[in-house]
Amino acid sequence: MAAGDRKKNRWLKAALLAGAATCALMPVFSLPAYAQSPDIGTMEPKIPEGSKLVLAANELVYNRDNETVVARGAVQINYGGYHLVARQVEYDQKTGRLKARGNIELIEPTGNRLYGEEMDLSDDFANGFVNALRVETTDLTKMAATSGERVNDEEMILNHAVYTACTPCATDPTHRGVWEVKAERIVQNGRTKTIRLERARFEMFGKPIAYIPVLEVPDHTVKRKTGFLFPKFQYAQKLGFGVTTPYYIAIAPDMDATLSPTVLTNQGFLMEAEFRKRFHNGLITLRAAGIRQLNSDVFTANTSDRLEDGFRGMVASTGEFKINPRWAFGWNVMAQTDNNFSRTYELNGLNDKTYVNQGYLSGLGRRNSFDLRAFYFDVQDADSDNKAERQQAIAQTLDHEYIVPQSVLGGELSVTTNITNIDRDLADTYTTLGGVDRFRGLEGGMTRLTSEVEWKRQFVVPGGLVLTPLLAARGDIHRLDMRPPSGGFAPYGGDYESDSSATRSMLTAGLEARYPILATTDYSTHLFEPIAQIYARPNEDLAGRLPNEDSQSFVFDATNLFERDKFSGFDRIEGGTRANIGLRYTGTFDNGVLLRSIIGQSFQLGGVNSFATPDLVNAGANSGLETDSSDYVGMAGFDLPNGISFSTSARLDKDDFSLRRSDTALRYDGVKVATEFVYTRIAGQPDYGLENSASELQSKAVFKFHDYWSVFGSLTYDIGNHVVSRDGIGISYDDRDTVFSLFYERERDRDDNTANDWSIGARLMFRTLGDIRVGDSTLTGFE
Repeated sequence: MAAGDRKKNRWLKAALLAGAATCALMPVFSLPAYAQSPDIGTMEPKIPEGSKLVLAANELVYNRDNETVVARGAVQINYGGYHLVARQVEYDQKTGRLKARGNIELIEPTGNRLYGEEMDLSDDFANGFVNALRVETTDLTKMAATSGERVNDEEMILNHAVYTACTPCATDPTHRGVWEVKAERIVQNGRTKTIRLERARFEMFGKPIAYIPVLEVPDHTVKRKTGFLFPKFQYAQKLGFGVTTPYYIAIAPDMDATLSPTVLTNQGFLMEAEFRKRFHNGLITLRAAGIRQLNSDVFTANTSDRLEDGFRGMVASTGEFKINPRWAFGWNVMAQTDNNFSRTYELNGLNDKTYVNQGYLSGLGRRNSFDLRAFYFDVQDADSDNKAERQQAIAQTLDHEYIVPQSVLGGELSVTTNITNIDRDLADTYTTLGGVDRFRGLEGGMTRLTSEVEWKRQFVVPGGLVLTPLLAARGDIHRLDMRPPSGGFAPYGGDYESDSSATRSMLTAGLEARYPILATTDYSTHLFEPIAQIYARPNEDLAGRLPNEDSQSFVFDATNLFERDKFSGFDRIEGGTRANIGLRYTGTFDNGVLLRSIIGQSFQLGGVNSFATPDLVNAGANSGLETDSSDYVGMAGFDLPNGISFSTSARLDKDDFSLRRSDTALRYDGVKVATEFVYTRIAGQPDYGLENSASELQSKAVFKFHDYWSVFGSLTYDIGNHVVSRDGIGISYDDRDTVFSLFYERERDRDDNTANDWSIGARLMFRTLGDIRVGDSTLTGFE
């Protein structure tokens, strides 16, 4: 390696040497099959019967006395899928041996390439001896040896060999990989399907890092093999340093398992196991983990983490099955000894703040869809009373949509059905700082059946005006077994329905008019589309008197300006006569610039405004739709060919044009730099629960400062509270053969229920050999 190369790799040496030394932790181990293994060119006989030999050379000499044939000068031989190129080839008819010399290249039917200066091969290429051998496999693995031979029809032996994986070398022959393995012997056994490296040295930058007496990996023909995986490492503030040594078990062709014991310096021994069973149409996994916690004093007082001095654990299962190409069912469930075990111990895939347990059955046809689901929300917040989880609903939902295949009165007829069943153990209610009561969920149960029929047809009248009339009819049936809003709260102003059942209906007649105007120039195309809609319907039945479970999250913006019903779910229905007007624009330029925008306003023309009626969660309050004339909403954006994109959306007060809500994003994707900034500002919504204005800035970026080196970072800043709520920074190296990343992440959880306030993570991967991880390797960088 040149001096310049050594200088530019100085940082890489410092970062990777410590991680590479872990290869010496286990002197003898096997890697599982899914750690890619080299195909070193087995030279097995694969000559089909009847194959013909094609020979080309500058000179061909036949010696009758010695029964030899000698080809000289640019020799090329094609035989049974093998292609041999050499300066000279001599074939001995008496021994059946073929000797090649000079710049030899042998391409096998598998695509692997063997290079050498001297080859002594049998005429069926089954056995042979090679001097100064080099091997390049189809997965860009490379090996070199002073000599190689195939013996006993099942072993390929390389003597004094070097093994590496160099993907960039395929396009840049001058590139030198970061690492290589040197071995006294490398033996591929065709019977056991293994590759064995004996007396091996793992080297980085030409310097020995670890000595491995024996390293054995499965060959390319093996899908799975029992053995140790590379160790994983982690460090968290209250868990301490942890080392995991996974052991993979290939039980049967359709079953396997992984045992993952972890030693944590602060908390003791954590055991995790996962079992996988595959069927012809799906997969089941079973997972369990447990620890006898040693040091609970490090956790926050009065939390479930602090109270659990003994055993903590969990069991989980997932299932995914395809009944046929259109139907599928499955589940993912988890049960824990307490409500924060998986999050505290950062179990991969199970450590979300809210883990969603669910089972489902879904189907998708050409003109209909079906989805049946059951939910249980496991809130992992370390609250010893488990209040937040008890406030979550246990829910079952069924959604079905059907589009009649035949035209009905020249238009499209569709039927939408939803069934929702809700049960909650504890009411989810609170009073805002402004003294406004919000009832996000009532104690008890509720069942709702909703069915809606919609017909619409599109007409294009002379002049280009597009008219779409619409008719819709909807009905709801409710079973009500929830406690009315009460307790320490003020009387609910919406007169909650006290009967055990309720029904409601809604009829809608609507018309949409669009007038596309296309303008073109020599270099651009512009589409202007004025849009006007009107929907006539009666007032909403029982407005605000029924539970509101799925229509709580409501944001009025340009994306839902032209929606017939702007509520997000089925529990609320938009009533009264309403009109929506706006202008949509799209511009396309020949140089690759794209423009887009929407602006508009909504008007309540008659009847009771559903967004102004009382609601258990004040869903329409301060939304911009609670008055007869709504706030103005709009969005605009552009995309430039140099990688810059910008988008912004806003809601402006109808009276003074003050900013009520804004979401702005600026992104740049370049060769060296990629970055994104997202700014969100929401004006105070006291009736909705937001007392003061809130604004937040999120940013993330990655900078590629050298060929394979990058730094990345992310930051979330709460402008109103003047605090950084989340940040992270890291560095990575990736040349596809060696992947290294190191990052630090810190999160400030306002409810103080996070077990670990900060964490670090790292990853070190050597292609075809294995992967070493420290902590969660899903870094918070740029995507």
